[in-house]
Amino acid sequence: MRVTSAEFLVSAGQAEQFPRGQEPEIAFSGRSNVGKSSLINRLVNRRRLAHTSGTPGRTRTVNFYRIDGRYLFADLPGYGFAKVARSVKESWWALVERYLAERKTLRGVVHLVDARHEPTVDDRDLQEFLREVALPSLIVLTKADKVGRGARAATRSRAAEVLGLVDPDPLLFVSAETGEGMAELWKALLERLRMPPRVAGQL
Repeated sequence: MRVTSAEFLVSAGQAEQFPRGQEPEIAFSGRSNVGKSSLINRLVNRRRLAHTSGTPGRTRTVNFYRIDGRYLFADLPGYGFAKVARSVKESWWALVERYLAERKTLRGVVHLVDARHEPTVDDRDLQEFLREVALPSLIVLTKADKVGRGARAATRSRAAEVLGLVDPDPLLFVSAETGEGMAELWKALLERLRMPPRVAGQL
């Protein structure tokens, strides 16, 4: 997939700041420092479109990007970083929960899980919430370049088991470092972006 234009739109700290257009939208979610911003940059072939940070818990807003003038990517705040104050975590989740439950242009969520580690309780909770609000998700196992080919089948199966998935096959291995899995991920994203709007709220 060749992206011809990618632009930052807004860093929204409250729902009233979300874009009001009608472009179909994909959100990217995962634990702090799992590589959401790096993955977005790799997908659109831009080095600094999405800001990356070595400090977990730095992103505290929903960052929106317009891709090729046709659809949006939303980079959600990372979760699961213990050093963030409880009150801050609660404010993040309140914003993200409302976004995921009510955003009418949202077609699905790319749920990033670090392939080097077993999914956490927070990862499992996110999957359960997405099922509750009937929002399709695609799980991608990031940092695939750090996992040997021989270990991948077991890694995929265990991740599916922890996350409550019946079939582990849809889980994709990706690497923002090497570009592995980008073609397959783009194919899945475009399929979801063509999906009709779900019945949701008015955000």
